[in-house]
Amino acid sequence: MKGRKLYNRIAVLREERGLSRKELAGKIGVNFQTVGYLEREEYNPSLDLAFRIGEVFGLPIEMIFSTAPMKPLSVELMERRIERGE
Repeated sequence: MKGRKLYNRIAVLREERGLSRKELAGKIGVNFQTVGYLEREEYNPSLDLAFRIGEVFGLPIEMIFSTAPMKPLSVELMERRIERGE
């Protein structure tokens, strides 16, 4: 059975933090080409790899990966604040 597509914010988060693909790859223990596959959504990470990516960016994995197309992070954060009544 083929897995479902995962959408992600890896490229945006990497660029925001000034990391090259090679630098991110070194931090998460993969080849830099794997980062490219992830960013282009051609490859779904293992759960372990998803958590390592989350640790590098300091975000929970559900802020990085989704089974539905992702809204801009600023919109998602605002919606979460509204839900919590902030």
